[in-house]
Amino acid sequence: MQVDCTLRPRNGFRSDVKGGASVVSFRLMMALSRAGVDARMLVVHKATDNLRVAQAAPAWRHEAAFLAESGSFGMPLHNHPWVREADAVILGWINQGMMSLGEIERIHAMGKPVAWTLHDMWPVTGLCHHAGTCTNYTQGCGHCPLLRGGASANDLSAKVFRRKDALYRRVPIRFVAISSWIARCCARSPLTAAQDVSVIPNAFPVEEYAVTPAMSRAELGLPAGKRLVVMGAARLDDPIKNLPLAVETLNRVSAADTAAVFFGAIRDPRALDGLQMPHVALGPVATAERVAQIFAHADVVLSTSRYETLPGTLIEGMAAGAVPVSTGNGGQRDIVEPGVDGFIATHDDPDELAVLIEQALANPFPRQQQHEAVMRRFAAERVANAYIQLLNLR
Repeated sequence: MQVDCTLRPRNGFRSDVKGGASVVSFRLMMALSRAGVDARMLVVHKATDNLRVAQAAPAWRHEAAFLAESGSFGMPLHNHPWVREADAVILGWINQGMMSLGEIERIHAMGKPVAWTLHDMWPVTGLCHHAGTCTNYTQGCGHCPLLRGGASANDLSAKVFRRKDALYRRVPIRFVAISSWIARCCARSPLTAAQDVSVIPNAFPVEEYAVTPAMSRAELGLPAGKRLVVMGAARLDDPIKNLPLAVETLNRVSAADTAAVFFGAIRDPRALDGLQMPHVALGPVATAERVAQIFAHADVVLSTSRYETLPGTLIEGMAAGAVPVSTGNGGQRDIVEPGVDGFIATHDDPDELAVLIEQALANPFPRQQQHEAVMRRFAAERVANAYIQLLNLR
């Protein structure tokens, strides 16, 4: 069986391994391959020498589609030989000119079962990737707060919503929510409330994480003699990550022998100016192996995101033995069992989060227990088998 897995671009994440969403798609492709499926991956920009990954089309063709995109324009991927040969196709993040909605129908017309992995809310809304506090998507969109001037009951969000609705009625897509939270969003949207929605998490290479570090703190640039609270992201001061809440939270932590460690890009050089706790900002970390080593020294992994479909840094931290402390705006409960292997705040409140961090520092869970919890939930073999069963690939 051959499956064309994870057709993905994204502005800044339009490759096979650059960016968190691309990484988890690449991991799914590799997990399927190890399970005996001839899985391959089409991307806009190929960053590895992996023979299972190919550039979907010349760059000029994607850029032309990108400029005209909002679900209406994309590359003719149904003509790609890997798509023509495939027994099934798994869609990932298809926006910004990678695929049009019509292209999904053309692939289905070739007799290919289509699964669509929901890494965000775009398939269940008119335009947005995360609705935040907006509930317009539960009633067909319109009056979109993202559209400046002229937003109305029949604005672009409502029109794209109707195009998606027409597509979903014609094409039997197997939707895959990567968390129970995104599945609940599907249930609230008229687009997907009656659709086939499975919950299958991202595959995770748990075996590559160890609870005992192989590199010293000096080699990693970490503070010596301190308990460590670690927070990481591709871009830490992305508004979604809510770095100001992290700063307020850490300023309320009373443990004197604690330091904060941040990794990831920060565009605003003053973003951490108000942080009183001793801290280091490592900048972007080049390899997953180095991230694993940083987390192997961590006592707590912190996430303060305003919303997060399935926060990967919590999984990474737990795989290396750290205790997760997080806001609860998304798929965190698929990762953390509160009070058993981590803590989830009931509100985005710095006082509550600080108390939870202090609790995690005072009474840490056994590091091997943390690793095994992630193994049970996110092991790559388990995830691959769920997709194989969904698409009947054996």
